[in-house]
Amino acid sequence: MIDARDGAGLKGRRIAVVLFNLGGPDDQASVKPFLFNLFNDPAIIGLPGLLRTPLARLISSRREAAAQANYRLMGGGSPLLAETTAQAEALQTALAERLAGDEVRVFIAMRYWNPLTEETAADVAVFGPDEVVLLPLYPQYSTTTTQSSLQLWAATYAGSGVSRAVCCYPQAAGWIAAQAQAIGQKLDEAGDAPVRVLFSAHGIPEKLVSGKGDPYQEQVETTVAAVVAEIEAQRGPIDHAVCYQSRVGPMKWLGPSTPEAIQAAADDGVGVVVTPIAFVSEHIETLVELDIEYAELAHDKGVQPYLRAPAVGIEPLFIDALAEAAVGALGRTGVAPHGQGCKADWKACPHRNGRYAA
Repeated sequence: MIDARDGAGLKGRRIAVVLFNLGGPDDQASVKPFLFNLFNDPAIIGLPGLLRTPLARLISSRREAAAQANYRLMGGGSPLLAETTAQAEALQTALAERLAGDEVRVFIAMRYWNPLTEETAADVAVFGPDEVVLLPLYPQYSTTTTQSSLQLWAATYAGSGVSRAVCCYPQAAGWIAAQAQAIGQKLDEAGDAPVRVLFSAHGIPEKLVSGKGDPYQEQVETTVAAVVAEIEAQRGPIDHAVCYQSRVGPMKWLGPSTPEAIQAAADDGVGVVVTPIAFVSEHIETLVELDIEYAELAHDKGVQPYLRAPAVGIEPLFIDALAEAAVGALGRTGVAPHGQGCKADWKACPHRNGRYAA
């Protein structure tokens, strides 16, 4: 437990903690504008605005019907806001215990749907904080997620307070322990059946890693290695593999893809335990892609059992990790990881190159 005074300074501060997440459509009508916001982000489609915006309109129109069908499988809209709200409430309770005497408020800033960053920035300014902690709900840093969120916040927020950002936490103890715990429960469920643990992360194009120096792949592999070490310390060696889901478009993406990993398991005659290693809450990529589409693929390939570990959600181990990251950041400014971040000298690493500092 971190003492309330470890964050630096006197008590009685107003502290705003801003959780960044992707966002998701509330209902069928908001699917198209959500998709437009997504594809109009220069971090997603790296074209000048005059080209990117009409292309985003075209893509969102073409994908609207298929996306709506997927969201109908979850009741019509995304559960991500409800999931993130639950995490924010749990984090606020945890921080109130650690920072007794300070007024701490946790805000949610979604990148592509409500509450959008601009709205949250205005709300934080009204709160009038003395200290601001920017805390992405992306454990591994990527230009497509955390960088995009930090850039928009820096361009939007005009309120008070000394700011600092947590860029990543790929090896945070509570995050690793929560993942290991969830996987262990599924391994118990598998019993004596031979299974392979598939650590499924959201994919990104390879050129972002090789060309732009995005550290995401390295950080995903770092997380996986830490989770595997924790599981194996208790159970002995486990069969496992890293894979990437949600591939779209003609570009070469990080691989192997999760469907390819499922095929490899079928070829080897083993079942799978799939865990969302880069997601901290349930949303379309877990509830539809993993639970329905890939489960059907596994069934067709004869992969049995097919088990899926849940996202960490409000698991206390994970919430404690977020609280430790927030309190630990209060003693500094600028951008830094919680724990070890990048190992290599990646061009896009904000901590190494000093970008997005407060």
